[in-house]
Amino acid sequence: MRELGRGVTAVAVAGLLTALVATSSGAASRATRAFDGMWSVSIYTESGPCDPSYRYPARIIGGQIQQADNDFSYQLSGVVISSGAIAVTVTKNGQSATGYGRLRDGKGGGRWSAESVQCFGTWNAVRRG
Repeated sequence: MRELGRGVTAVAVAGLLTALVATSSGAASRATRAFDGMWSVSIYTESGPCDPSYRYPARIIGGQIQQADNDFSYQLSGVVISSGAIAVTVTKNGQSATGYGRLRDGKGGGRWSAESVQCFGTWNAVRRG
């Protein structure tokens, strides 16, 4: 995948969604399996030097968000809780992007930002399995 600005990749932006984890004590204990499976995530840049759009796969297991491919050049971490609230951080080469939103009925959406490269936008997701 092409890189965004100073080393943040498309996957970093796509990885979207951790403040929920950081600010919501006990989020891991409230994680759910209701959203487990493969998801197709589309990212749209509204502002900044990042590419206009991206698409990538993500996997949710036990409410934990993981990368769904074998590209180990980035780290993806996040959580979905029983309400469907979702938060993710993706890190690559010391740069990070965060995203927040909600999943419901096999789809979802929210906002993301990569402040180090001054990009932000929206995302949406559809369950694939």
